Amino acid sequence: MKAIRIWLAIFVVGLVLSGVTAFPLVTEVRLLADVLHQIPAPEALRTFIDHVRDGLVVTGESYPFIAYGTDWLAFAHLAIAMAFIGPWRDPVRNIWVIEWAMLCCIAIVPLALIAGPIRHLPWWWLPIDISFGVFGIVPLLIVRRLIRRLDGQRKRAAKNSPQ
Repeated sequence: MKAIRIWLAIFVVGLVLSGVTAFPLVTEVRLLADVLHQIPAPEALRTFIDHVRDGLVVTGESYPFIAYGTDWLAFAHLAIAMAFIGPWRDPVRNIWVIEWAMLCCIAIVPLALIAGPIRHLPWWWLPIDISFGVFGIVPLLIVRRLIRRLDGQRKRAAKNSPQ
């Protein structure tokens, strides 16, 4: 149970950080652009991040309501994180939450491959987005395996206990 909760905490912290960092997007991208101009970085990366920064600044100044979309993105990450209260409390009964989250991680791949080109993202950015699904599924696979093991232990204990 302790290992399940540790891995769940790792996953939930990742969700919360992804959500919370979507709120100050303009500030973060400005900072990232500044840092990339101070360190050795690929020119294509610098150019792309500068373009993203400029787009966010212009959009924020002229159409601030567009940022409301990223506010909802941030909220969605936080709301999804709350779904893991169930597996935290009763992992066996709520294994479906883990399996649903695994499907979501898998779905990141086609989303990035379809939406990335439509939104004119550079091809080398797609593996960065896809990595969220790849890295996200790892703790979930571990948690699912641990929950199945816990379920098996509980079933064996119930079978062997005098009634």
